[in-house]
Amino acid sequence: MKPQRVVVGLSGGVDSAVTAWLLKQQGHEVVGIFMKNWEDDDDSEYCSSNIDFVDAAAVADVIGIEIEHVNFAADYKDRVFAEFLREYDAGRTPNPDVLCNAEIKFKAFLDHAMRLGAEKIATGHYARVRFNPALHRHELLKGVDPLKDQSYFLHRLTQAQLAKTLFPVGELPKTDVRRIAAEAGLPNAKKKDSTGICFIGERPFREFLNRYLRHQPGPIVDDRGRRIGQHVGLSFYTLGQRQGLGIGGVKEKGAARGAGDHAPWFVARKDLERNALVAVQGHDHPWLQSHSLVFDDASWVSGTPPADGTLAAKARYRQADAACRLAALGDGRFGLQFDAAQWAVTPGQSAVLYDGDVCLGGGVIASATTTEAAPPVSAG
Repeated sequence: MKPQRVVVGLSGGVDSAVTAWLLKQQGHEVVGIFMKNWEDDDDSEYCSSNIDFVDAAAVADVIGIEIEHVNFAADYKDRVFAEFLREYDAGRTPNPDVLCNAEIKFKAFLDHAMRLGAEKIATGHYARVRFNPALHRHELLKGVDPLKDQSYFLHRLTQAQLAKTLFPVGELPKTDVRRIAAEAGLPNAKKKDSTGICFIGERPFREFLNRYLRHQPGPIVDDRGRRIGQHVGLSFYTLGQRQGLGIGGVKEKGAARGAGDHAPWFVARKDLERNALVAVQGHDHPWLQSHSLVFDDASWVSGTPPADGTLAAKARYRQADAACRLAALGDGRFGLQFDAAQWAVTPGQSAVLYDGDVCLGGGVIASATTTEAAPPVSAG
């Protein structure tokens, strides 16, 4: 690739640092941008953007590139956070990182970079882009490190966005990224990877949501309609959740100690009409298993949906690709039928389709059909 002017999103983390270093070594004119996406109660305890900027600036100094601090907080609040709250308020569990990539990192940031005269942008995502001359289009591929692949979060990117994007660390395993950072003398070579949602950081999730969402307590019931506890508000729970339910074992009279009565509880349903949370015992309970789902708000990397047929999909991140059949349902809705039951398919999360290593796109899960239909909830 001939030398180009590349604007790199420097987050303060090691992945974006090595991205910038690799591009500089390849002879590109590299400029760093630090994106500030959140400023409400931004402090060093949880959402440490000030510390991250210091780290990013130190990296830029070692590499020998300029860095600019850009505030996208207003865009983030309007385009990502408002939608995040709407989804939670409706009883779904959104994935803000998917929306952040589509609306901020590859839209607001990309637009800003183009105004700076960039020919390309680059980020530290573990994914790859290649141009397929036979199809005359760009393809989004999984990163080579299967444990770090982030194509799931990038599935809403378009041809125009991919044409301007580089993912250098997507070609590397994480161990090599750490090694390169150490050998290059980058100051954040051993910095811990961030795990929190960008605007929440590592703070307790319920504590954060409590400030923004209405919360009306209600009953937790089991699969027989028995009241077994009380929830603090449906918005604070997600399907498949095990921790934080505040319920112990429910024993039948005369049940033996150590029997299945003490199996862990999982959230299986939200009944918004009755304000009831349904919990079931056992990871493999049929109300947690789904062979089919429907998604909408679809976005396809090629610009058009793939033909109906056999593909693979993830119904949540950190899930192995599962064989499935895609069918267009009309009105922008699509159905997926899985060969094997999928666990805790959650409305609001993304269903992302793959053809081998190629990420085709996907959409937002609207509903799923469990292997055993649940009867109406009794909150009595």
